[in-house]
Amino acid sequence: MDDEYEKLIRRMNPPRVVIDNESCKNATVIQVDSANKQGILLEVVQILTDLNLMITKAYICSDGGWFMDVFNVTDNDGNKITDEGILDYIQKSLGPDSCFASSMRRSVGVKLGTDHTSIELIGSDRPGLLSEVSAVLTNLKCNVVNAEVWTHNTRAAAVMQVTDEETGGAIIDPERLTLVKRLLCNVLKGSNKTREAKTVVSLGATHTERRLHQMMFDDRDYERMGEDSPDEKDRPNVNVVNWHGRDYSVVTIRCKDRPKLLFDIVCTLTDMQYVVFHGNVEAEGAEAHQEYCIRHIDGSPVKSDAERQRVIHCLEAAIQRRVSEGLKLELCTSDRIGLLSDVTRIFRENSLTVTRAEVTTRSGKAVNTFYVRESSGYPVDPKIIDSIRQTIGQTILRVKGSPDESTQAPQESPTRFLFGGLFKSRSFCNFGLVRSYS
Repeated sequence: MDDEYEKLIRRMNPPRVVIDNESCKNATVIQVDSANKQGILLEVVQILTDLNLMITKAYICSDGGWFMDVFNVTDNDGNKITDEGILDYIQKSLGPDSCFASSMRRSVGVKLGTDHTSIELIGSDRPGLLSEVSAVLTNLKCNVVNAEVWTHNTRAAAVMQVTDEETGGAIIDPERLTLVKRLLCNVLKGSNKTREAKTVVSLGATHTERRLHQMMFDDRDYERMGEDSPDEKDRPNVNVVNWHGRDYSVVTIRCKDRPKLLFDIVCTLTDMQYVVFHGNVEAEGAEAHQEYCIRHIDGSPVKSDAERQRVIHCLEAAIQRRVSEGLKLELCTSDRIGLLSDVTRIFRENSLTVTRAEVTTRSGKAVNTFYVRESSGYPVDPKIIDSIRQTIGQTILRVKGSPDESTQAPQESPTRFLFGGLFKSRSFCNFGLVRSYS
């Protein structure tokens, strides 16, 4: 019944997408109008993020039965989007012919696929963990074709896509899958008996980054372990206040800007079952400013200080999960069985631990990115990197440099930012829109 109702609303009010490369000097402006529904903001942001577009500014409005978003986007080099293939994809993905309002997309990020087996892992982080996991998979004749690994707050999560070494397809033997789960779960548990380890195997494929956020949120990685960490100064500035006149809770965020920041924040708000009614997003240089008017799906604003603190901690975690700590290494070579196991073993033998990893296979080529640091916590010794590159191959493994030093966002009154950003008409004028909510 819900599906039929959605189809009727869709036929009566088909989505409209306007892509404008003229009105803004340094960005492509994308406006999306559609009938409103739970989760639609995340769906739209996910589509833009999957195209590796940089969202430099956004205006969000979904109060009532209508949804309207405006995004200023660029490519990774800061240029407007002029590729006709990308522009056409955006129109088809978000416009009248799209399926982003269909029942297939109710579970945001789900993609069907049977050419590989998906493995989801979560457990306590420790030096050499990725090496041990990949070694187990190699011994079980599983080839890792794609993977993403995040670490945060002593926890590690991974989504891996593997194929059978002999057939090159998905692994479907139930006994073999049970063995894979059991052995990987043993590796994840290690000597830590206080925190749970989980392994999930499936034939379907999911949106990897979406699942990583869900997994770490469910694992409660946002709970602070003991005293505040030494990098307290790098913590994002997140504040939540209630706007009693409108029954909204207003979330303000100031932090270092980076790719996919908006996606990470909207993912977490959605997982926490909050609805964004209004929002303003803007990047100024290296800093990002974001404001959201939210309510819980039950219609209420944040009800207590405990709930407010939970929202703050969860958003901090969402921002920090993807922050890349350590030296960035890129590996590009012909793919082969056991490649990931061999490379991560060399890292482990040289006392390097992987803090984040992206593993992809494209047309027989392995294109992998690793962020590594000394297991002891000290900066990586350049001599160790030189030795590793000589072992693996100077042209195969390249050093891309360490991340820029984080800078502490200047403190500012939440009230001043609230009424000086989201509710100033000048912010909306940048999108050709003038609205008043007072």
